[in-house]
Amino acid sequence: MRVLLDTNAYSELRRGHGGVANIVRRAEHILLSSIVVGELLFGFRRGSKYAANLRELEDFLDSPVVSFLPVTMTTADRFARIAANLRDKGTPIPSNDIWIAAHAFESGADLVSFDSHFGSVDGLPWVSL
Repeated sequence: MRVLLDTNAYSELRRGHGGVANIVRRAEHILLSSIVVGELLFGFRRGSKYAANLRELEDFLDSPVVSFLPVTMTTADRFARIAANLRDKGTPIPSNDIWIAAHAFESGADLVSFDSHFGSVDGLPWVSL
């Protein structure tokens, strides 16, 4: 199983959340979206443990089973399709989460998140926690 961790799932994994840890242990491949990494870095800069948090993130990304997903033209196209569909349905979600959903579709990974609004994204392979 390939999983893409949302920002809150990564944060909860670092806090020792059992459900997220079980999913990560079972995963063959773990993905982090560049959007998630940006949100994490923003949080690190707003907190008091920037250097320690950054080291943990870098160590996580250095694992052979973890991959960093940059935004590509395919990601941008999927973002546009998802955003248009959500607007047409009248169920908008935060823009960053649309990018993260686009990465889940592009990578073929199950998105792991605590955010219930991902349920509005048609066909999204989403693991709700």
